[in-house]
Parts: sequence; C-alpha cells; structure tokens
Amino acid sequence: MSELSHVDREGRARMVDVSAKAETTRIAVAAGELRTTAEVVALVRADDLPKADVLSTARIAGIAGAKKTSELIPLCHQLALSSVEVEFGFTETAITIEATAKTKGPTGVEMEALTAVAVAGLTLHDMVKAVDPAATVTAVRLLTKEGGKHGRWERPVAEEGDAIASGRLEDEKPSAAAHFVTDTPPEAIGRAGRGRDEDVRTAAILVASTGAAAGTRVDITGPILVEWLTGLGFSVRGPLVYADADIDVGLSDALRFAPALMITTGGTGPSPTDATPEATLAVLDRELPGVAEAIRQRGTAKFPLAALSRGVAGLVGRSVIVNLPGSPGGVKDGITVLEPLLDHLLAQVAGRGNHDNT
Repeated sequence: MSELSHVDREGRARMVDVSAKAETTRIAVAAGELRTTAEVVALVRADDLPKADVLSTARIAGIAGAKKTSELIPLCHQLALSSVEVEFGFTETAITIEATAKTKGPTGVEMEALTAVAVAGLTLHDMVKAVDPAATVTAVRLLTKEGGKHGRWERPVAEEGDAIASGRLEDEKPSAAAHFVTDTPPEAIGRAGRGRDEDVRTAAILVASTGAAAGTRVDITGPILVEWLTGLGFSVRGPLVYADADIDVGLSDALRFAPALMITTGGTGPSPTDATPEATLAVLDRELPGVAEAIRQRGTAKFPLAALSRGVAGLVGRSVIVNLPGSPGGVKDGITVLEPLLDHLLAQVAGRGNHDNT
C-alpha cells in the first residue's frame, strides 16, 4: 500500500505532492461514446431535436467539466489548462466523443480529458433522453498521454478495437501491452512513426465538411472508408469530422497517433473554402504524385469534373496520407486505385517491402 502514490504509509488517501516534479508540456486524449438509435443519430446530425444545438452544448459542457475536474475528483490537483478540445463523430448508432486536454505543469491531464468526455457524454444523454431514454454513455477510456519523465503512453490499438467491438470496456483492465513508448516529443513521434506496433495496421479517416461538422448534412464518405479498411484488417480511428477551416487541426491531431494510413475526404475542390490539399502539403515530408494522379484519372474517366480535384498524397514519416474527394463516387474511385497498391506501399514505407517493381 505504501508504494501507491495516492496512499500514505498508514493506508490513508492523500493528495500527491508534485512540487518536486519538473514542469513539462502535458497532453492527454480520451474518448467515449453515446450509444443510441439510428433515429437519434440522424436527428442530432440534422440538428432537429427538441433541444437544439446538441453538439455545441455538449462541447461547452465537456470543456467546463475538464476545468472543474479538481472539484469533482477529490485527489486531483488544480491545473492551469492551456487548451481543451472536444470533438464528435458518428457511427450508425452512436455519437463518438474525443477530448484533448493540454497543460504545462508538474502532473498529467488524463483526468481532465476523461472528465471532459464523461461530462460531454452525460450532456448528450440529457439532450436526447426525451427521444431515447435508454441511451448509454460508455467506452470512456484514455487513448494517449504524453509529457513528464515517462514520455508518451498510448493504448494498444488492437486491444482497444477489440474491446469496443465486444462491449467489455466497462470491465477493462490495464494490459501488459499498454506501454510508455518514448520520451520523444509528440511532433517527432508523428514524423518518425515510432511507437506503433508494426504488426497492427492502423488507419485514420478524416472528413472535411463544414456542414457535417455543424450537423446540417450527413456525411456518407467516412463510413464507406471505415467499412472498406475494416474489411482489410485495419484498426480504424474515425471518421473524424472537421469543418473545412479546421482540417489542419484534424491532420495534426490524427498524426499524433502515427497511423500507417490516413485518408481524408472533402475539401479538395477549387472553392475558396476547400483547404485540404494545402493543409496536407504543410505536413508532408514527401509527395506521392502518382497516387494522386491515378485517383484523378480514374474519376475523370467517368466524370469529367473530377479533374478539378486538387487532392494530394504523400508521406509523413511512416504515415501515408491520401486526399479523396468528398463524394461517394470519388471515394469509391480512390478505393479502386488504392486497394491493389496498399500492401506494397505500406510495406515499403515501413521498410519491409522489396523495391523490384518501384
């Protein structure tokens, strides 16, 4: 008992003295979901519930909850939070929640991120209970934490995906596979791709759509990609939906997990608000122009206006990023081009493929 930091020599609960710890930048990402009905998900996305502006209300509640964590969790320290972000996504019968908390101080912000997810989830429940009183807030868990002497820790992707699929997250125990990866700063992790299990194929799906982010339109491109990649054995994060103006934030956040593959949809056209190619080019180490051009040519063969797509493809460390148009047809064209390339491409990027045919 005396070895547990929250317990003194007599076995009594105490607040840990962190005055001797170094102040470092601390970041934690947590996630959860509200499981409900397809009808409720559609109503929330269309902003058509009796209690309007559901997502904005839940986002504000999550941020407020993070700021009050030390009042809610007895032994937590008061922290000067530098940032709290709460984002939402959708599956057919759930609203996903992800919170990122940041601070510079002597102790971590895991509890702040988890509290933001929990409070946002409870607020969602309050907003939808008139339509679905059986809705469930579940799968609240820490995804990553970084900063301090232990560096970066991340939840094993395969284990997390298995746990969510089986609905056993409420009883989840820490796994021996859960590990602190490195003391390397998060931006270096994103560039180098370190800390990823080479045997687990990971992917992230980002959707650039101001309407979908606001809940005024329904995106169907993200679910198409999730179904495709899941069928190929990938563990998929997303779809993560961002307004066009915020897609650079989405890219930066997703790269912290160093996925093997990241696919974006939307924001590739010539409209003044389309910013996905610019945001992608800003983070790329190297381009893969042949991949982007093959996708354009595939689309143009059936739909001449596909030539207007400005999507790019390339590498960030060991992560492959591909921009696809924001239409179902454009996404399906992209899948057709990518599928025969994917295994060889990812193997080469990971340093395991042969170079005979490239």
